[in-house]
Amino acid sequence: MPTGVALRDARQQLFAAAERVLLRDGANALTSRSVTTEAGCAKGVLHRHFADFDAFLTELVLDRVEMIEREGEALRGSAGSGEITDRVTDALTELFGSVAVAIVGLVTARDALRARLREATGGTGVPLLTQAAAALAAYLTAERELGRLAPDSDVDTLALTLIGSGHLLFAGRDGGPPPRAEVERVVAGALGGAVRRPA
Repeated sequence: MPTGVALRDARQQLFAAAERVLLRDGANALTSRSVTTEAGCAKGVLHRHFADFDAFLTELVLDRVEMIEREGEALRGSAGSGEITDRVTDALTELFGSVAVAIVGLVTARDALRARLREATGGTGVPLLTQAAAALAAYLTAERELGRLAPDSDVDTLALTLIGSGHLLFAGRDGGPPPRAEVERVVAGALGGAVRRPA
């Protein structure tokens, strides 16, 4: 039986294959065999790079967490420019328009994976959503410091509200993501009177 093609960056190619399986078939279809079949390689390739399948899944989610943290830094760096509602709408669309919703489902469904991730990140809550909320809170804090949000704005609560609302908007949709206008309406409602308009 052929063992598949050689992989140049096996980890990233296996991660990409896992994400395709997740998006197409859901968390229950994600197995070491489905991932290696999707990647076009032998099953042993995955076990050469990872101790077991849960270790692979942990690294997959941590890779996505790092991406969210990088995007969060860019978002925080954009504070003071553009409309806050637009920035947050873009951030939620980028986060939940990706494979993140499927990964959140995976994390929620697998207790052992969630425990490993909490140990690796030192966090609580749902890994990925927790980091996304922290990134959004950091951006809102920067906007508050610049005077573009009311000084008494509870940025942590706002961030949690926005992440929860964003997840509900994007999760379980078969026909693609919600229209941008719908996301923007929810963002504007959550931010309410916190956004200060220029005089």
